[in-house]
Amino acid sequence: MAERPVVIVSNRGPVSFRRAEDGSLEAKRGAGGLVSGLGPLVAGTEATWIAAALSDADREAAAGGVIEAEGFRVRALALDPDDFALAYDVVANAVLWFVHHGLFETARRPRFDRRWREAWAAYRRVNEAFADAVVRDAPEGAAVLVQDYHLCLVAPRVAEQRPDLVLIHFSHTPFAPPELLRVLPDEQAHELLTGLAAHHACGFHCTRWAADFTASAHAVLGQAPPTFVSPLPSDPEDLAAVAASPAGRAAREALASEVGDRRLLVRVDRIELSKNLLRGFLAYDDLLAQHPEWRERVVFGAFVYPSREGLPEYLAYRQEVERVVADVNRRWATDSWTPVLFDPSDDFPRSVAALSLADVLLVNPVRDGLNLVAKEGTLVSTREAVLALSPEAGVWEEVGHTALRVHPFDVAGTADALHAALSMPADERRDRHRERLAVVRARSPRDWLDDLLAAAGA
Repeated sequence: MAERPVVIVSNRGPVSFRRAEDGSLEAKRGAGGLVSGLGPLVAGTEATWIAAALSDADREAAAGGVIEAEGFRVRALALDPDDFALAYDVVANAVLWFVHHGLFETARRPRFDRRWREAWAAYRRVNEAFADAVVRDAPEGAAVLVQDYHLCLVAPRVAEQRPDLVLIHFSHTPFAPPELLRVLPDEQAHELLTGLAAHHACGFHCTRWAADFTASAHAVLGQAPPTFVSPLPSDPEDLAAVAASPAGRAAREALASEVGDRRLLVRVDRIELSKNLLRGFLAYDDLLAQHPEWRERVVFGAFVYPSREGLPEYLAYRQEVERVVADVNRRWATDSWTPVLFDPSDDFPRSVAALSLADVLLVNPVRDGLNLVAKEGTLVSTREAVLALSPEAGVWEEVGHTALRVHPFDVAGTADALHAALSMPADERRDRHRERLAVVRARSPRDWLDDLLAAAGA
């Protein structure tokens, strides 16, 4: 590790707990890109990871102070459940996520009423609880790496009480430019940007998001902190292990048998508003209408899983996605062919198997901080898959030159791109894939951590 001690601060931690059959607390490694990327680098070191206790078992484990589990030193915070729900659901996911991804339909929403002000106060209290933990637990002179939009208000309180610490914030989402940030009330926008500006530097996955943050900071505060750009890499070894596991091999064999000798178009996503699933299915429908030659010759494998269904917009979106998929299958299916293979289960080995078998990978978000699927699909591909990619994904900056561009709102244009991808000559597929693979393999999770520590002067 670096010369400076390291403290990682995130909403979700590297381990979770559950009650075993014998009544003891049992630790399990967490999921997600941050944990899979950073976990192997900090496990077994002196680094401390501060995160929220999300379950009753987590809260029970938290009562013992710093937890040593799965090679991690974890401080799990037993936050007030009502405060956490308001901060996480009402502010972070229902407002900040929507603001940064440009998802609000402003004719009706948002509405910042008295209840929302109470939720913002809870968001502040949750951030203050994280700040107090940093103040208490961080070693002298540590680099404190604060992650994402859940924790934008941690730094001022820490900086005031522990000026010896170097604070770095990293946003895994896009950042709202001034025209999107103006949706937030003036007071909360000012507090949000003040909180971020209290860090020594703020990091982003691509230069566009860094520029949008700088523009918003100047618009609201008249100044901006230093920024840096460091796209998070995928971990090839972790993906290879999943692909080679018994579950991964079984999923690959089952999917290969199901698809047969047809082409396989794949997407792997959460059923998330910003991921743009609906237009992807509509584009596939248009492809089959405009190019009859692809009927019965291609399967759209959609390996997607529900997300944030406590929010009515997400539940309605899932229902609409399922309706569109049913319509496409009803319109085009034959006795021997189902056009869309729709799998709403959260099955990572099956997703990896699908990425390995894909002939075309569709990544068409409305707006996305990075999109690791584009990298994961490149790393595990056995068919030199063509990437159809939206320029609104942060990963476009790295690999857009190797992909086919799909405008996220242009359904007809996306259908045309899918036809081009399915029709692409083998040598062009190979050249594009090999160039993208070289880009993706050029960086490792260690590089990303080193970039954060370099920003901290470590």
